[in-house]
Amino acid sequence: MFGRQEGVERELRATAPHEMVAAARALLIERAGALDAALLLADYGRTVLQPVTELPRTAGALPIADDPWGIAFSQQIPVVAGMDGDTVVHAPVTVRGDRLGVLAVSFGEPDVSRELVADLAEFAGALGHELLIADRETDLFQQARRRRRLTLAAEMQWQLLPGTGCARKEFALGGHLEPAYAVGGDNFDWCADADQLVVTVTDGMGQGVDASLVTSLAVNAMRNARRAGLDVVGQATLADQALFGQYGGAAHAATLLLRFDLTTGRVSAVDAGSPRVYRHRDGHVEQIELIAQMPLGMAEDTPYEEQSFLVEPGDRLVLVSSGVHRARSDDGTEFGRGALHDGLRGVATSAPYDTARAVVGSLFDHIGGGDLESDAAVVVLDWSGG
Repeated sequence: MFGRQEGVERELRATAPHEMVAAARALLIERAGALDAALLLADYGRTVLQPVTELPRTAGALPIADDPWGIAFSQQIPVVAGMDGDTVVHAPVTVRGDRLGVLAVSFGEPDVSRELVADLAEFAGALGHELLIADRETDLFQQARRRRRLTLAAEMQWQLLPGTGCARKEFALGGHLEPAYAVGGDNFDWCADADQLVVTVTDGMGQGVDASLVTSLAVNAMRNARRAGLDVVGQATLADQALFGQYGGAAHAATLLLRFDLTTGRVSAVDAGSPRVYRHRDGHVEQIELIAQMPLGMAEDTPYEEQSFLVEPGDRLVLVSSGVHRARSDDGTEFGRGALHDGLRGVATSAPYDTARAVVGSLFDHIGGGDLESDAAVVVLDWSGG
């Protein structure tokens, strides 16, 4: 990669976080013969790619559509296109399945070799890893993702998320929150270790900051229990105790906890409230029926029971919060009773994150447009097996 990959990564790593984009541009000009380079980050709603520039922002956002940058982001492939007399390579910036944006590199030559395109794709991946580290020390990249100001509740929820995607040989998953700039209590979380994957979807009671506080306490309590080695029952129990101890039953969090054994495909589940899980297998969509137990924090010392089911290679699971499956059309039909099934069959071959976005799009169609009455959280998981 432009000589030695280690040298490029070392130079990026040695750069001050707020100068990362400028350093990447200088490296591409010096070592790849580029004329210019720009980093485009996906906004929170995942509808546009925004150029990373210093404040005040002056560069316009680019819609994620059928343009070269949109194709590179959506299909996760490098795209070469002629633009304004130059040749521009658009390479996806993605880290372990988490789509961050696109690196656009301009060249004066009409033809760009396959080797150079491959090098640029590798460089974009290395840049993505460094951006995740740099993001801890500067607000530049967080600010660049915003088309407008986030509500405080949305700020809290986005900082609580693990990312928007994750991929390993056993699975690939993607998640989406809506409305992106004003989400309150809905959240999802995941963590993959050597032998297990834990996924949760949580809907905190209330609205705005109050709901975000409830959700934050629930998610962090479950993380604390998970990191202490507790199973899903232990995670639910600890979060239940934390919420009841704080609110005395006046606030609760509806949560679905799933633990996947990465070797066998056995799923251990605790259904503590209203989120649901659907399975798409061999062209058929069905809800996986779990025994609904008390939401976390609703009562003191709630006993939780583990249930289980199996996933098979090729299965797709879709986890949704109540704001998705309970949303009603003008005639009162719940989205989860039919429209969701039809929507999932229509995007059977789409990547997990694209499917999560498509579910939200179908939800808006179902309610006839306008604003959602409740937050919507969607997580899509494709299972390949151990």
